[in-house]
Amino acid sequence: MTTFIVRRVLWMIPSLVVVFTLTFVVVHATPGSPWDESEKPLPEAVKQNLAKQYHLDDPLPKQYADYLINALHGDLGPSYRSVERSVSEIVAATLPVSAQLGLAAMLFALLVGIPLGTLAAVKHNTWIDYTASLITVSGLATPPFVRVSLLIVALSLGVAWLPTGGWNGILDVRAIIPTLAIGLGPAAILARYTRSSLLEVLGQDFIRTARAKGLRELMIVVRHAMKNALIPVLTVAGVTLSNVITGAFFVERIYGVPGIGRQFVDSVTGRDYPLLLGIVLIFAILISVVNLLTDISYGYADPRIRYR
Repeated sequence: MTTFIVRRVLWMIPSLVVVFTLTFVVVHATPGSPWDESEKPLPEAVKQNLAKQYHLDDPLPKQYADYLINALHGDLGPSYRSVERSVSEIVAATLPVSAQLGLAAMLFALLVGIPLGTLAAVKHNTWIDYTASLITVSGLATPPFVRVSLLIVALSLGVAWLPTGGWNGILDVRAIIPTLAIGLGPAAILARYTRSSLLEVLGQDFIRTARAKGLRELMIVVRHAMKNALIPVLTVAGVTLSNVITGAFFVERIYGVPGIGRQFVDSVTGRDYPLLLGIVLIFAILISVVNLLTDISYGYADPRIRYR
């Protein structure tokens, strides 16, 4: 296990370098500069002074090397748009908000998706199965920014049960709409995979043997079938968690949540290169760690799996 983890961590380094390099190249290949304003254009001399102050007039290889070296020392550079705060300070202030929202959405997805998929598999080809399929297809067919808009219209503007936006912590009512908007998609994915995986396991010989012994159906599903059916679901849950982390961008922007996803959208529209690169690097690290934890969890779900 230790050798496996060390090898995976070492493989994360070149992966992160590739992600960072591609992002750096794409960002700097985009036409325009961070100080191109259509309504209030800055004088050319001011633009040149700003470019010199932030070393944007240096050759690209030098900019790349300087940023990478500073990032390795924990310095993600200044923000062009928020001059009073560095990128590290912005990430430190906004990442906990997105982490709370992402974990709440993932918890909702697990608590809703797996039971819904299990119920659909046990009640296969009944109205319960068809209703669950309708719910999951609806969740898969709508992206997060559509779901948050629909929820605002229905729950805020329609019946006035919840505020139309804002954030006051994960325990506040303002967290309900963004949590549902982000979590409904992953819940639908988990429900679909749980249903198909459990149906496959329920058709195997050892399940027929258990039924022939007279065991109760609930015990067969919970103690024998679910353990095997959850292995592919764990894989999907890991990928889904990655989607939850990256899928909150527009939800946070639309609902006014002060998270790192909202900062990402603002950094793209404002060409805030250091903030954009810093957030991409943080997300790449988070996704790599989630994938590693997913692989490790296989061994706990199925002791037959051996790590090499």
